[in-house]
Amino acid sequence: MTQHQAHERIADDPGEATIVARSDVVVVGGGPAGFSAAIAARREGASVTLIERYPYLGGLAAGGMVLVLDDMHNGDEVTTIGICSEMIERMEAVGACVYPKPEERGQSWDLYRKWARWGAFDFRAQTKPAPIVMAAAFDPDGWKRVSNDMIEEAGVNVRLHSWFSRTVMEGNRATGVICETKEGRQAIMGEVVIDATGDLDVAAAAGAPFVHGSYILTTVFRLGGVDTDAAERFALEEPEAYATIDRQAKRIMGGSWDFWWLKTPLPGIVWCNCPHMTGLDGLSVEDITKADFLGRKRIYALVEFVRARMPGFANAVVVDVAPQLGVRQTRLLEGDYVVTKEDVMDRVHFADTVARGRDYYTPYRAMLPKGIDGLIVAGRHYSATEAAQKQSREIPPCMAMGQSAGVAAALAVAGRIPPRAVQATAICERVRAQGGDPGDRPSANATILEKAA
Repeated sequence: MTQHQAHERIADDPGEATIVARSDVVVVGGGPAGFSAAIAARREGASVTLIERYPYLGGLAAGGMVLVLDDMHNGDEVTTIGICSEMIERMEAVGACVYPKPEERGQSWDLYRKWARWGAFDFRAQTKPAPIVMAAAFDPDGWKRVSNDMIEEAGVNVRLHSWFSRTVMEGNRATGVICETKEGRQAIMGEVVIDATGDLDVAAAAGAPFVHGSYILTTVFRLGGVDTDAAERFALEEPEAYATIDRQAKRIMGGSWDFWWLKTPLPGIVWCNCPHMTGLDGLSVEDITKADFLGRKRIYALVEFVRARMPGFANAVVVDVAPQLGVRQTRLLEGDYVVTKEDVMDRVHFADTVARGRDYYTPYRAMLPKGIDGLIVAGRHYSATEAAQKQSREIPPCMAMGQSAGVAAALAVAGRIPPRAVQATAICERVRAQGGDPGDRPSANATILEKAA
């Protein structure tokens, strides 16, 4: 039976759930957006419970091994700061992060040769060489380690191994969530709930409208035993021979970005953000199971090929495959405002802007579900068209969105008002006080078109 065929149904009484925690703010999802939201809310004085289904924090950054933080600059200006910047600095301090300092950013072939294999180039640039910009390559366990430290220091109540099941509603207001755990069904109650699940699980369960999108799935992996100096030398000194082998490698994978391998902070370990698989739904159990099996087959076929053919990869071994499948797009909220591709590409600035990426802006309305109170959405599942989301779903802007969501939730609790009544100007003021840039002051070199709230 396939996912498109009718399934038989049985009656299932969910019964009761034990209330195990109450806090001002409940954040569901410990990925970059949820982590940022939890810390931001706690720094504003709210009590916070963070719920995560996996045994670690980090989401697709750590568990999905999306090991480059990019889309956080506008020319020479670093635009995504705040908790994201803190994370980068703290990972660098423990040897888990590498990025070009300001004096090493710019456009030249020397800079490109030094930094391109770290992923620190402007991937949207149309010129060659692509400019080297602020982007950070990091180690996934370094992310987990620093996340734990920052969450503990902030005083957030964390509940791992808790799989979201249902949104608790009082009328049209979210008041908590139910999780499935080894101890049975557990309830976590709060004044404001933040959906940072990436798939809009909480808002969808609450009845919020959404669209169902899809994009490529990826089984990300890392290889060890790679002589990166030899591999880079081969690519630079014998570009035609390298290009031939590179094309064959990409055919074996069935899809990848231009650079299928990048360097990491660990010597001899390279990051492979591939293979890509199309036509699969990140919400379908059958499809994501297929992706896991198919991805591993392609990975080991690739390793066999490059060990035999690619200089520098003769001793390559699979170190690990990301425990989380690389899912880029599933449910997208239809919120009070839906961000369009034109909004992103034209750098539209909104009167209620509360977060930003490189040179695009997120209005607070795009984080609020229609017809649902007590709930804020932060992350790649925010209210945007499929085309707009593909341009604005990178990790740093999702962290900026999370930081603003956490601040908004805390302000709602403190003011005893619903999140929808919180003013964007108040959110921006507090985000700036926390060291972030909510985008309320648009870049001087951006084309600004005000869209009123």
